[in-house]
Amino acid sequence: MSHPAPLKFLMPGWFALVMGLCGLALAWHRAQFVLGDMAAGVALLVGGVAAVVFVVLAGASLLRASRHADALAEDLRHPVRHAFVAAVPVSLLLLATVGVALDGANGPLALLWRVLWWVGSLTQVWATWWVLSRWIAPAANAAPAQAPGQTGLWPGVTPVLLIPVVGNVVAPLAGLPLGIEGWSAAQMGVGAFFWPVVVTLMLVRRLSHSPLPERLVPAWFITVAPPAVIGLVLLQMGAALPLVQALWGLALFFLAWVLPLIPRIMAQPFGVAFWALSFPLAAFTTLTLRLAEHQPESAWHDGLQGLGLVLLAVTSMAVLWLCQATIRGLRRGSLLVPEPVAQIVPPPSA
Repeated sequence: MSHPAPLKFLMPGWFALVMGLCGLALAWHRAQFVLGDMAAGVALLVGGVAAVVFVVLAGASLLRASRHADALAEDLRHPVRHAFVAAVPVSLLLLATVGVALDGANGPLALLWRVLWWVGSLTQVWATWWVLSRWIAPAANAAPAQAPGQTGLWPGVTPVLLIPVVGNVVAPLAGLPLGIEGWSAAQMGVGAFFWPVVVTLMLVRRLSHSPLPERLVPAWFITVAPPAVIGLVLLQMGAALPLVQALWGLALFFLAWVLPLIPRIMAQPFGVAFWALSFPLAAFTTLTLRLAEHQPESAWHDGLQGLGLVLLAVTSMAVLWLCQATIRGLRRGSLLVPEPVAQIVPPPSA
C-alpha cells in the first residue's frame, strides 16, 4: 500500500538510476567499434532517458526539500544515507560525459556539457569535503543518533562511501576531452587516494565490527567501479597499457568476489539499493571494450572483445530488469516508503 506522502521518502540515493543509465549509455557508445551505428543509436536513446530521469528526480527533490525539509535533514544526519548526496553531482558528471561522448567536446551543445561538468565537479568536491568532515568532527556531531551496538562512525562505513569519496575519479572522463586537464587530474587524485582507504575501512568494519544490513548488500558491487573508472581515465591519459590491464584485472576480481552475493540480493524485496549493481557493471563493460580497442589483433584482443559484448548484454538486461522492477514498485507503492530500521549488532566475542 502506498504511503500517503511518498515524496517524503525520495532520498538522494534515487539518483543511482541516472548513474546506471549513463553507465549503460557509455558502454553502448564504446561498442560502436564492433556493432556500428546500431550501438550509437542505443547509446543516444539510453542517454536521453538518463537525462529525462535526472530532470524528473531533480524537480521532485527540490519539491521534497520545500515540502519535507525535515526528511531531507534526516537524510543528511543519517549514518549511511548522507553519503548518497554525492550521487547528484556524480550524475551531473556522468551526464556531461555522455554528452561529450555523443555530441563531441566541440559539438553544438559543448557549452551545456561544460556547465554540467563544472557544476558536478565543484559540487562533488564539496560533497567529498562534507562527508570527510564528519570523520574529524566532534563525536556528538559525527554520530548524532545511533542504535544500541552502533559505536562511533562504524555504522556509516559501507560501500556507499565510495560514491562521495571515490566519485571524484569520474571527473576526468569528460574533463579531459573538454580541455580541463589540470583540475580533472587534481580531482582524480583525491578519489584515487581515498579509494584504498575506504576499501580498507569497509573490510575492517566487516571483519571486526559488524556486517552490513541485508538491504545494503547490493552496495558491495560499488567496489567494482573505482578500478574500472580509473582504468578508463588512464587510457585517456595515455598511460602504459600494463597499468590499465592491472586495473582491469582488479575490477574483474572485485566482480568475481561480489557475484556470490546475487542470491542474497535477489532473496530480498526489491529496493532502490538494487541499482548499485548497474553502474559498476557498466563501467567494467566499458573498460573491457575500450581495452580491446587498444590491443593488437590477437587471441587476447578477441577474448576481450567477446567478453565485452557478453558483459554488454548482461548489463543491458540487468538495467532493463531494474527499470521494470522500479516502475512496478512505484505502481504498487512499495518503494517510496519509510526505511526499515536496521540494528547493527557487533559480532560475538571469540
